[in-house]
Amino acid sequence: MSHNRRTAARSARILGVSAASAALALGAAGSALACSLADFSAAALCDGGKGVITVTDKDASGVPAVVTVYLENNGGDLRQVGEQTVIGTKEGAQVQFAEEWKPGAVYRVHVTATRGTKTFVNDDIPLLTAPAKACAAEQTAKPSPSTSRSATGKPSASASASTPPGDDTTATASGSAAAPAPGGNEVSPAAQESNLAETGADSNTPVIAGIAAALVAVGGAAVFFGMRRRGAGNRH
Repeated sequence: MSHNRRTAARSARILGVSAASAALALGAAGSALACSLADFSAAALCDGGKGVITVTDKDASGVPAVVTVYLENNGGDLRQVGEQTVIGTKEGAQVQFAEEWKPGAVYRVHVTATRGTKTFVNDDIPLLTAPAKACAAEQTAKPSPSTSRSATGKPSASASASTPPGDDTTATASGSAAAPAPGGNEVSPAAQESNLAETGADSNTPVIAGIAAALVAVGGAAVFFGMRRRGAGNRH
């Protein structure tokens, strides 16, 4: 065999090995991305006090899948709970079925995943058994007696307890503070003005008295000087 033939044969073997390795790698990658039954899981949960059945699809290839849930009874389908379509993601896509499951109830979840003419999954995931404890109903806050009575316009329980029936002390106190009782010791401004007018404190009496005093003084002085002049005339 010539040198050229040996070189060509060696090159062919190398190309063959490389092609086989590439095929195996592509096959492994395709298998890793292919949709399978292992990508699906189910759980019976509680949502706001109500039961739900949640199915999760972690198919990274995103093959659409039809999920159908049945309630089982002695190994047979008692009724269909519901049917929904889910498109899986790497993180996991979920669909929920409202179901007031009872503790220990058994459910069958069937998955059918197809793309085009190829069917990837057409099987049941392992049977789902509900938890041993049912969902607790949410408790709503009840209105207090005072709130309900106030809403209807009646006195609240707190007001009735703090103020005995027939006790109008508060009303009397507020009424007396707002308007003084007639006949009290307080004197109105009009009454004060009337009293001042009657006593003359707000009139011209002081002025008149002053003038009268001045006139009396002038008269007395005139009499005094008249008597002195008369006495002087008599001496002459």
